[in-house]
Amino acid sequence: MARSVTAKKNVKPAKPPYVLDEQVGFILRQVWQRHSAIFSRDIGVNLTPTQWAALSKLAETGPCSQNQLGRLTAMDVATIKGVIDRLTARGLTETSQDPEDGRRLLVSLTRAGQQLAEKLAPNAIAITRETLAPLDAKERELLMALLNKLR
Repeated sequence: MARSVTAKKNVKPAKPPYVLDEQVGFILRQVWQRHSAIFSRDIGVNLTPTQWAALSKLAETGPCSQNQLGRLTAMDVATIKGVIDRLTARGLTETSQDPEDGRRLLVSLTRAGQQLAEKLAPNAIAITRETLAPLDAKERELLMALLNKLR
């Protein structure tokens, strides 16, 4: 009997069927947490990643409906509304009636919002660069291609 107990002690436990550290969602969350920390440290103003997404997309596209802006920035209706409400309270965005459809409101950057978006763009580029810094140029290109394929 002593022999079988000793044999069992030397047996390596079987690998569990689900290992959290090997799961794409868990790895993506860890990468997102790292990126968010870099963003918070380096963006230069009190701005969340979702607020920056809205500002930068409006700087890129110009005025659009809140609904369209939500789609362009991958935010649901409630989230984009909160983001725009906060940006408007800070004087960075404003709404106006769509001249082509009086029922629709357009969101646009104020002058201050446009200036902030232009000022922060180099910070945002540096944040992306630092997030991807552990990778060489080919790896960065491959990662971005693969992530775009997963969208």
